[in-house]
Amino acid sequence: MSLGDDDDIGLEAERAVPDAEVVKLRAELAAKNARILNLETELAAKNARLVELESAVLALRKQVEVLLEQLGRNSNNSNLPPSSDPPGKPKDEGKPKKRKRKRKRGGQKGHRGNKRELVLAERVNEFVDLFPPCCDKCCKPLPELPDSNARRYQSVEVPPVEAHVTEYRRHEVACPDCGHGTLAAYDDEVIPKSPFGPRLSAMIGVLTGVFHLSRRKARELLRDFAGVEISVGGLSRVEARVADAVEAAVEQAWQQVRGAAVKHTDGTTWLESGKLISLWTIATAAASVFKIVANGRKDTLEPLFGDKHGILISDRATALNFWAMESRQICWAHLLRKFVSFSERDGPAALIGETLLGYTGLVFEYWHDYQDGKLDKQHFDSWMAPLREQFEAELARTAEADIAGVSGSCANILEHAAALWTFAEHAGVEPTNNHAERELRAFVLWRKRSYGTQSKRGNRFAERLMTVAHTARKQGKNVLEFLTACCRAQAAREPAPTLLG
Repeated sequence: MSLGDDDDIGLEAERAVPDAEVVKLRAELAAKNARILNLETELAAKNARLVELESAVLALRKQVEVLLEQLGRNSNNSNLPPSSDPPGKPKDEGKPKKRKRKRKRGGQKGHRGNKRELVLAERVNEFVDLFPPCCDKCCKPLPELPDSNARRYQSVEVPPVEAHVTEYRRHEVACPDCGHGTLAAYDDEVIPKSPFGPRLSAMIGVLTGVFHLSRRKARELLRDFAGVEISVGGLSRVEARVADAVEAAVEQAWQQVRGAAVKHTDGTTWLESGKLISLWTIATAAASVFKIVANGRKDTLEPLFGDKHGILISDRATALNFWAMESRQICWAHLLRKFVSFSERDGPAALIGETLLGYTGLVFEYWHDYQDGKLDKQHFDSWMAPLREQFEAELARTAEADIAGVSGSCANILEHAAALWTFAEHAGVEPTNNHAERELRAFVLWRKRSYGTQSKRGNRFAERLMTVAHTARKQGKNVLEFLTACCRAQAAREPAPTLLG
């Protein structure tokens, strides 16, 4: 080996040392890069998890807002009826606070008192005349001379009610010649089909179908008041006959509401054997009709309205969109409650709600002043025109603001713009649907007490009796007397009396 060869080996050894360090360093660098990559992967996973959690929190916040809004719903800020309000809720909760007036309880000075009117003399059953025995001044006896201006006092009493029972006897008579017994023929024109007469049947219809007593309570009342014994099943059969007896009268009411120039409509839920169905009313100044239907969809409701004549006052239910928007009036009381719900939220929704409530308050103020004669038609129209423009502009701005739970509602209200102001353009049209809501209230309370009906026959009895009762009262007729007349006509196979007029 030469000296030159030794030098080459030394140089290679010197180079080998740094190469080993480089390899080591590269390995360390690769390990660090791997750790960094793992950390980046973990960070990306954590960021994804954070995004997922933030999305979940946002969804939960929205859900909490919805639940809190539902929890805070009452008759002042939603379509819920007053009967659904929790116990202890103040009547004016959600309404603008009024300045309290300092005055004592009871009638105020100048208030015209109410007193019981005396019954006409023709209806008095017994008279008791009292005469002074002697003169207050000279003490001489006085004759009993009637005074045309005698001071009158009346006492009303109800005598004991006793059922009038008629017994029909079919006698069998033996022939004196041949001894054969002949039984009197059964004459269905003489012997009633039902053991319960027309007036008693009408009373049962009033008790269960108008005043909504349960059949057991009605049975107890008839037994205690009149000594009438009847089973629950017997009551049900009487109800069916009464429903048949008023069929013609109910049809008259339906013809009236379909042909009316202005009508109100509203719906609520009903129960048939625990199954949720729908109950609707159509009401006018002269009549009210009720119908229990399978659901509240458009194809179910449209046939009820016939040829869709006149102006329809209702809420914004999409099922009623078969009616021309120009011939509708949207209920401003529903809008008022919607705006109250806006004002009770946080953020910009509250300000929007307050603004819309201000416009709504002016609508009612102008309308009441016009109805009370404080505004003539010319001034009413001139005041309503700018109010209408400003109100619809506010709805348009809110619809474009993309505020959750608010913009969509305002856009929907704006779609009904043609039906918001019909009351200002047509006489006899009210800005609210309170008429229909009042008509439904008795049914709502009935549903709460009895949980609806149990059969189609029960539905027919309920809708027909309520139709007759509400329409008869609007016509100034006594409900019991009219039902009695219908039952008598049914028993005599004669035409039913007219409900209208």
